[in-house]
Amino acid sequence: MVNSYNGAKANLENAYSQTADGRMTAHALNYVLSNCFYVEIDNNITACFSECSGLSVDIPAEPHFEGGQNNRQHLLIGQAKFSEVTLKRGVTNDLTFWNWMKKTLETQSPERRNVNILVFDRAGETMQSWYLHNAIAVKWAAPALQADADSVAIEELTLAYEGIDVSGRG
Repeated sequence: MVNSYNGAKANLENAYSQTADGRMTAHALNYVLSNCFYVEIDNNITACFSECSGLSVDIPAEPHFEGGQNNRQHLLIGQAKFSEVTLKRGVTNDLTFWNWMKKTLETQSPERRNVNILVFDRAGETMQSWYLHNAIAVKWAAPALQADADSVAIEELTLAYEGIDVSGRG
């Protein structure tokens, strides 16, 4: 297994060109690890998260056919559907997530917040961000508790949102 990893790594490194002074091209340096991220809610880093999942956009395409054109189709797109995003973190004495959900439960009027999910490189530079417009808390889940467990208790907050902007460095 180690040999195949080293071989794949060598092939990947050889796939990139170097500048005259020996530096690798910017394309080779733009990859980030999935564990380098943080989440801002209304421009504040609210908590450290162990996981962020479900971020995607789906645009359905419906084929339409034209008479006499048997070798092609026309595609009409529908409304974009934004998936729900789930944030997970260790339980603390901070009730920010529960209070957000509680406000919706008590008032039947969801509190909309802007959420920014940022990934960064090893130097701490922001590489890409996903800005979720008018996110609302749609699900909160307490952790499973087990008397014989020795792992961190994880709570979940699921968000729905109205739109997304993606930006990146360079």
